[in-house]
Amino acid sequence: MTILLLDAGIDLQLANYANLALYAAMVVLTLAMLAFAVYVAFADRPDAAGRPATQDREKEFAGVGGTSVGAGTGESSAEVVEETAGSPLGEERQGAPQNRPSRPRGASAGVTGASLTWLSLMFLVVSVVCRGLASNRVPVANMFEFAVFGSMLVLAVYLGMGLRWPLTWLGLFVTTPVLLVLGLALTVWYSPAAELLPSLRSLWLAIHVPIATLSVAVFTIAASVLVLHLVKERRERKVVEGRASRASFLDTLPRAESLDRTAYSLHIVAFPLWTFSLIAGAIWAQQAWGYYWNWDPKETWTFIIWVIYAGYLHARSTSGWSRRTANALAIVGYLAIIVNFAVVNIYFAGQHSYSGL
Repeated sequence: MTILLLDAGIDLQLANYANLALYAAMVVLTLAMLAFAVYVAFADRPDAAGRPATQDREKEFAGVGGTSVGAGTGESSAEVVEETAGSPLGEERQGAPQNRPSRPRGASAGVTGASLTWLSLMFLVVSVVCRGLASNRVPVANMFEFAVFGSMLVLAVYLGMGLRWPLTWLGLFVTTPVLLVLGLALTVWYSPAAELLPSLRSLWLAIHVPIATLSVAVFTIAASVLVLHLVKERRERKVVEGRASRASFLDTLPRAESLDRTAYSLHIVAFPLWTFSLIAGAIWAQQAWGYYWNWDPKETWTFIIWVIYAGYLHARSTSGWSRRTANALAIVGYLAIIVNFAVVNIYFAGQHSYSGL
């Protein structure tokens, strides 16, 4: 009888379906990660003299199904050269080897990885929808639900970008952190489906938290690209100085300058979303608690993150800052996001203590 009272209003069958869909998403995403790893391992690299792949090798790639160049696209290598000429990642690709595996194994692995990532996203959508229907609310009320919802958005942002630009080279560096977060969600942050706490019963839950989650998803993609930019920049310096003794998977990435521009563009998209989330949270706080701001630990860290990213964007738009220093600010900003979620939610008591743990 006690169990029935505790589970009142919760559809346990749908909650179980949500968990099963989540497990399926993780299995499929693991396979996608392995496929992207094969893609990276067999991607075409410059020859010993640093020259890009020859036209014959490009034709060979196109002939074995060069559809792998885009995450979820069906474009041939020639089409991508034409269509990405004006994209932040495509303008430097013409005749370059980045994203063009010359061997069938690499090409097919890219297609497989993208397809499996789409399938994993579908399972995550099913999981989120079932969880929401099971509890009759937007499923973003605790750390577990936020992690699953955020993982879904990260994959959606990546695959959505892949419909426009060739991003197969990024797949491994998106699926791996998403898998890590989903694993932590199930093993450390898991909370059974439950009714919403009275303090969270507001329309703002469906506005404030999803927008914040979307901004974190874009920040996550931006951080992945920015880290790749940093290691690629170091690699390019070694090549120029003649200290690059052997080929590396970094040679298959876009140029460091292009990666930097892409990361910057993503931050420009994410920052207004985070700003809106900050303002929406203050409005919700006024309605729920009678004041806009109380320097609660969660509020404080959210504001700290905003200041760091504002500093990054300001540094990128002024001449007095070096690009390396500005990019370091962006990395610090993402580390602050991780602390805000994984540390503040658990160890700092406050009015935002909704971890569910």
